Amino acid sequence: METTTVTPWLSAEQQRIWRSFLGGTTALMDRLDRDLRAAHDLSVPEYEILVRLSEAPGRSIRMAELADAVGHSRSRVTHTISRLEREGIVVRGQCADDGRGVSAVLTDHGFSILEAAAHTHVQGVNDYLLANAGAEDFAALGRIMHKVAAQLHGKNF
Repeated sequence: METTTVTPWLSAEQQRIWRSFLGGTTALMDRLDRDLRAAHDLSVPEYEILVRLSEAPGRSIRMAELADAVGHSRSRVTHTISRLEREGIVVRGQCADDGRGVSAVLTDHGFSILEAAAHTHVQGVNDYLLANAGAEDFAALGRIMHKVAAQLHGKNF
């Protein structure tokens, strides 16, 4: 017996909103990335890794946990950490808790780079996103994206 499903096609209004979302998020992330690269030689994914490390106890996270936290593959995070390590922004070492795993650790030099880059990033978020959204719109966006992330990743962020 064959099972068929009906595709819930988007209405014209839903399609318009969806395309605006795609275009807006692409343009926003490209611009934030361009600003960070120009001012600090960091990409948005690199910046996000530095933020996660700065918030962790001892500025240190197991590589596997870091990959999960930023939503990237382990190989992509390993490649990114290698570049940051060459710049003296992070170091890798054995995990303090079991000695078998590998942790990434944000250096003092890396923390100072993050402090400077944070101003650029937050200014961009203010200029390109918050300036175009009222408080209610921004709160609604947060609720929606939280639900999407929870559904797709099976956990709360």
